[in-house]
Formats: sequence, C-alpha cells, structure tokens
Amino acid sequence: MQLLYTSNLKLGVAEGVSYVVSQTRTTKLKKVAELDDPQSLSLVLDTLRTTTITSRPDVARRTGLGRAVVTKQIDLGLDLKLLTEGELGESTGGRAPRLLEFNKSQGFLLVAELGATGMTLAATDLAGTIIDSVYSPIDIAVGPKKVLLEVEKYFDKLSLHLKVPLWGIGVGLPGPVEFATGILMSPPIMPGWDKYPLRERFQEKYNVPIWIDNEVNLMALGEVTINSDVNHLESLYIKIGTGIGAGIISGNKLHRGAQGSAGDIGHIAIPEPSEIVCRCGNVGCLEAVAGGAALARDAMEAANSGKSKFLADRLKKSLTLTAQDVTEGARNGDAWSVEAINKAGRQIGRVLATIINFYNPSLVVIGGGVASAGDLLLAAVRESVYRRSLPLATRDLEIRLGSSEQQPGLRGASEMVMSQLFTPAILNQWAMNKKPVLPLNY
Repeated sequence: MQLLYTSNLKLGVAEGVSYVVSQTRTTKLKKVAELDDPQSLSLVLDTLRTTTITSRPDVARRTGLGRAVVTKQIDLGLDLKLLTEGELGESTGGRAPRLLEFNKSQGFLLVAELGATGMTLAATDLAGTIIDSVYSPIDIAVGPKKVLLEVEKYFDKLSLHLKVPLWGIGVGLPGPVEFATGILMSPPIMPGWDKYPLRERFQEKYNVPIWIDNEVNLMALGEVTINSDVNHLESLYIKIGTGIGAGIISGNKLHRGAQGSAGDIGHIAIPEPSEIVCRCGNVGCLEAVAGGAALARDAMEAANSGKSKFLADRLKKSLTLTAQDVTEGARNGDAWSVEAINKAGRQIGRVLATIINFYNPSLVVIGGGVASAGDLLLAAVRESVYRRSLPLATRDLEIRLGSSEQQPGLRGASEMVMSQLFTPAILNQWAMNKKPVLPLNY
C-alpha cells in the first residue's frame, strides 16, 4: 500500500491502525502503534516547551541531538499539533530559519493549591499561564468529601467556557504525599485524608491524568520555573504558613526523596527543650513553636493576658486571632508582635543553618503567609543562619522573600503535570492521540 503527498509529515489511518509517512516522497506506510524514538521527541518537545520561540538549529544545539533527528522529531511534533511554525528568524549567513513554538493553546490544565485554611484554583494554558483563577477559604480538617466537592465545583466553573480539551490536573496538598501513587500518608493536619483515593476520584470525573504532590514542593517547582537562574541550581523554598515545610531543588530539578516526603522540616525538633506538643504528636517540633498556628496560639495568650493591646483590640473585634494579626501587629510597631516574629525567625534560622550546612544551597526563598512580616522575619532568619552556618556554606548564599503575586504553587502544579506528560514513557502512551488519554501507566 502506498501514499503520495507533498506536505509536511502526514498521519494516515487505515483499518483502525495509525501510520506515518515520510515527507515529499512516495513510501510504504509505516505502522506507529508506538513512537519510534520517544526519548528524542520528549527532549525536543521539552526544550521547546520550556524556552522562547526558537529554530531547528537552536534546538539541535540545546539538545545535543543530530540535525536529522531534530528535523524528524520537529516534523512529527508539527503533525501532532504539539508545535507550531511562525515567522522567519534572523539569518546567521545562510537561509533564515523558520521559528518554532510549543503549541500552548492546544489544551488546558486545571490546578489547585490547597492549604490548611484556604485554596487557590486555576485554569492554565499548557505553558502554565493562568487563564482564570479563584480563591476560596476552606478548613482542610473537615475532610476530603466536603473539600473536594468545593474543588470540583470551582474546577467546573473554570472549565465552563474553554473550547479546548482538558489535558490534566495538578493538585498540591498540605501534607506528605507518596508521589508515585498520589496518596496522602498520615497527614497531621488533615483528618480523614489518610490514603484517600484522590487520583481515582478525579480520574473518574474528568477522565484525564492526575498528579498530586505536597504544596511546598509545587511552590519550589514554580519558583524555579518562573525565576530560573543558572547561578542557583541548588535551592530551597521555605513555606511558613500554618505549618512549615521546604521544597528542595537540586540540579534545577525538584528533589522529592525516595517516597516523596523530602523537605518536611516542620517536624524537626528545635535545639532547646520544649513542652509544646505538635499536631504530629511529638514534642518540640519547629512548626509547633514557630509556624502560623503557633503564632496564633501565642497571640491569643498575649491578648488575654494584656501583653499586647493591639492584639487585644483585634480579639474584641474578630473573637479569634491568626498569624496574620501578629504580622500586622509587627508592621504597626506592637512590641509583643515584633518579638514574636523575631523569635519565630530565629528558631527557623537555627534549623535552616543545619540544613544549609548539610545541603549547601546557593539560594533560600521564604514564602507563605507568615512571610508577609517581610524584612523583620527575613532579618531574624538571616541572623541565625549566618551565625550558625559554616563560612563556605554561606559565602555565596542568598536568602530572600518570595512573591505571592507570582503564584508559584499554581505554576508549579502546571509544570508538574506537563513535565510528567512529556516523560518518554508517558508521552509514548498518548502522543499519537494528539492529547493525553486514559488509561496511562503513571
């Protein structure tokens, strides 16, 4: 059987079997139940997905693949509508190259970042750019059924007017997640969520691939995606919210550890003795003395005992206090609040100093609700880190605040989905369908 054509790489279908044919020549149809070279296609697509508009010669330079291999994989990507061709680029002496771009509008993603007291959800394009988003307060402790009904309600609203297919869903949760299965394992602040089949629930409703991770991991992944810097290939993202956690970037890649629990620094024991019981059941954990819940607990005591007029006035109006009240008190010069933020920063800095000595990152980014205390918190953290870390470990170390406006958790969730979809094994399962389809072997 033969097929003659003169356009770019074509996909034919005969008797329910897909075939690929070569460019501008007569050839026998070739069966492609699977991709010929998923590794090369994955590398080419990821390169174009994570860079600006570029050309075939530039892709060859970036990937190290031969030009013939690059041309073949780009032609396949164009036929599968994963890539688009644009204008001519600048000539370097020969014929001007045709510019290429990843087709980010081919589909959309749904992403969610769930915290202890609130959640942010968004629809994004395939490059992670937010199309629409929504924030809603929640209490994660009410359990998965109530929370996930809210998540699905907002996901449905965000999807309502989009005309392209849903490609996947990414979710960040405030607890330890076994990444390979997407299952929460004994989350301290999430009663009823242990081993809940979240991936299966979403797959049944939306019929797309699902990936789930700890929310701080996604913040770290989002930070390195948004602010990629060749000078900071080893970094930490520290979230100081209701609890405290860290996302670890090694070699510019997210490090999850063997099961997915790397970076759970909130349950490291502080150096000095403490009788405060953490939500995990242990005594003296870092987040039990320096996290947002700890600040709120201590603020209630300070307001009721007359140690802080600012917080006492706040308590009369709202009947409860949060870490945000403490950070606002510190910004307004309330002496008790200033000292509380300083103390929390010093405790966090002491633990970070140990981690920095062990891991030796070049960048530490601090985010989360308590980070709204700004330079006051940052100065306390820096003071402890530089005083307790080795000189070589801190010689080129940068410690700075993150930007909540960049929404790193949502960006990290979309990057998680796309990076997983474009791994060779998974790409091989769906590419010929031109969109991800279930079942997939995760």
